[in-house]
Amino acid sequence: MEHTETYHYQVMRRAIEAIDAAGDQPLSLADLARDMNMSPAHFQRLFSTWVGVSPKRYQQYLTLAHAKSLLKERFTTLETAHAVGLSGSGRLHDLFVRWEAMSPGDYARDGTDLTIYWGWFESHFGPALVMGTDRGICGLAFAAEAGPELAMVDLKSRWPKATYIEDPTFLRPWATAALGMTGETKLHMIGAPFQLKVWEALLTIPSGHVTTYSEIAQSIGKPKAVRAVGTAVGRNPVSWLIPCHRALRKSGGLGGYHWGLPVKRAMLAWESARKDVSAGVNSL
Repeated sequence: MEHTETYHYQVMRRAIEAIDAAGDQPLSLADLARDMNMSPAHFQRLFSTWVGVSPKRYQQYLTLAHAKSLLKERFTTLETAHAVGLSGSGRLHDLFVRWEAMSPGDYARDGTDLTIYWGWFESHFGPALVMGTDRGICGLAFAAEAGPELAMVDLKSRWPKATYIEDPTFLRPWATAALGMTGETKLHMIGAPFQLKVWEALLTIPSGHVTTYSEIAQSIGKPKAVRAVGTAVGRNPVSWLIPCHRALRKSGGLGGYHWGLPVKRAMLAWESARKDVSAGVNSL
């Protein structure tokens, strides 16, 4: 796997992994800095620059209590989002996403006559496997928990009859925009009609906000299909851009996440940090 990783990226990845592994036991700045072989002041500056908030504040974002507070304070009514014209495309952070769906007939052929390019890229959440056709990104997986081999097998199993070509150069403009959350990227969504409806609903959830599986079911006109919605959310092939990590249980529980709950917690924490920083909330 060709994956160029910078020193700071590796330090921040290890720091976030350590924070997540500690669970509900907060780690002190001194302990984290020592484990990263840095002075506390230098580590604090680097972490705050890379993540957007201090290590202490970031740890607060990773708790179950934070997930519950998101439901109380940043719950998104998807019907409202559709009403204001967000269906089909929208802004995620500073990123503009253009969406195109494959026809049901093409989907049923399991990728026959489809060429899919793939490559590995750095991300805030560990190594990311990006796949795409000539129309846009069709797959985005995170290997921090699953591992690179399982991530590759998982995505390829979605379209078993496609031709796969390793070509990170072809994908780099879309991948850079997608993982950096700036500019414009394109999506080529390949799924069954019901799945596409669920994924389209997920696109309308603003960054830093959340919704519930039952709310998604309501928004697509299938209020009793909560379990089927949960399955479709879990089968989303384009993680992060189609933000299935923003779907929670009514209780505030995180529910499942295809690429591992630590990755989901990190995504919600990173988005909350970005939102609070942009709103001028104290990050100390």
